[in-house]
Amino acid sequence: MMKNPNTGRDDTTIATEIYEPVRDAILAAIHEEGELANAKLSEEVGRRTPPQLWEEAKILWYVTTVKLHLEATGLLTKHSSPQVLRLTDAGRSELSSTT
Repeated sequence: MMKNPNTGRDDTTIATEIYEPVRDAILAAIHEEGELANAKLSEEVGRRTPPQLWEEAKILWYVTTVKLHLEATGLLTKHSSPQVLRLTDAGRSELSSTT
């Protein structure tokens, strides 16, 4: 179940085959940059995941859903306007456990 920090609810489910590569791509992109504008997130995920993953799926919807889940679970934090994302200590720890 995907959590949403805006509602506090579990809103939807995502297939593990999509969730894991999107999560890993988000964490890696933000880690490499130090912080990343939300506007560039889908581009980075598209660059870091196999193209066939997006043949029948909407990348923006999945990236947004996973990003919100990572915020709700304390792995990402957002700040400023326009939105910029950073890893939390927990996010850095999660990243090191997946690599």
